[in-house]
Amino acid sequence: MPTTKRHPFASKDPSFDRNRKIKDKVALVLVSLAFLMAMIPLVSLLISVIVGGYKLITPSFLTYSMNGVFGQSTLGGAYHAIIGTLWVTLGATLISVPIGLFTAIYLTEYGNNGRLSRLTRFLVDVMTGIPSIVAGLFALALFTIVMGPAYISGFRGSVALSILMIPTVVRSCEEMLQLVPNELREASYALGVPKWLTIVKVVLRTAAAGLTTSVMLAIARVIGETAPLLVTVGATDRINDNLFDGRMSTLPVFVYNEYTSVDMPCAADAVNCSATIHADRAWAAALTLIIIVMILNLVARFVAWKVSPKGRN
Repeated sequence: MPTTKRHPFASKDPSFDRNRKIKDKVALVLVSLAFLMAMIPLVSLLISVIVGGYKLITPSFLTYSMNGVFGQSTLGGAYHAIIGTLWVTLGATLISVPIGLFTAIYLTEYGNNGRLSRLTRFLVDVMTGIPSIVAGLFALALFTIVMGPAYISGFRGSVALSILMIPTVVRSCEEMLQLVPNELREASYALGVPKWLTIVKVVLRTAAAGLTTSVMLAIARVIGETAPLLVTVGATDRINDNLFDGRMSTLPVFVYNEYTSVDMPCAADAVNCSATIHADRAWAAALTLIIIVMILNLVARFVAWKVSPKGRN
């Protein structure tokens, strides 16, 4: 008669196996319920933004500014705010990514859990909890002292957002670098490759996908900030593509200004008029911001796939 082999970790007591299966099913149900509860606000948010904003997502809304548009007119769009958001976020990324990545490399490859590395981690953790308005006030005070109170530019907003981005980049990139197996480093050292070249060619290449995701998390963390941009960049209805001169409008500030504007009834003979145009523009701008983040994520994942070792096979 053929005999069935028991699993080496299986208990001889049938009741023990039955209880373990019951516990596994209970744990599965609890985890599934937790996942569904976490998805409820996310799905609700997406549905609300899509329902409220899809009506105005038109080519004219994405290609025209609010310059010369007043009252309840349905003309105009968020092009100036889109341009401002991209410029300010790009400036913050160019400041934050090198600083955050180099700091993460030091903590992972050179710090050896010394006193300086422990102090750096502590300060990074403290910076993670800084309120966004404090970062905006810091950038405002810094540029007021250095450039004078009359200087206004989008670069002030980039500096404010970089203060919020740096700790996220440092902590997430550090975790990604720590996931690289030490065997890869040791194999490179055994071939006589210097440490800095091992980091560039082996460590960073291996962790490229995770590092890209870390940067995108940091961008998504700050691209929707409103308070620091209100006090540093301000708002304007005109298109300004100069990051270092003049006020710039951004999508979060545009959403705030439109949503806080008072909608008035349209006259009987009014043309191109809507009684809810300000709220509609706010929802449309919020949906535009979500679409921009999604596009940036897709581009970042494609770049990570191309530069990672697995992508070249």
